[in-house]
Formats: sequence, structure tokens, C-alpha cells
Amino acid sequence: MKAMKEKVQEVLNKVRPFLQRDGGDVELVDVDASGLVKVRLKGACGG
Repeated sequence: MKAMKEKVQEVLNKVRPFLQRDGGDVELVDVDASGLVKVRLKGACGG
């Protein structure tokens, strides 16, 4: 069974090309034990 962090990363990898097309990106910062996901938006998405 995959860890939650790996599952989230897989989903982010699917949406990443759409963000990059608009000059942005997303970075997985953390997934805590309760399932809270923290990401960092970069580039055009950062504002």
C-alpha cells in the first residue's frame, strides 16, 4: 500500500503540466499524520 505522501505526489504530477503551461508549478511541502496536505505554489501561481 502506498503512503499518503506518495499518493498526493502522483496527483500533483498529473496536474503539474497544466500549471507549468501557465508559467507556474506546485511543490509538495508536507503531508501530516492527520492527512493535512501542504503545497507551495510557484511562479505565476504563487500570487
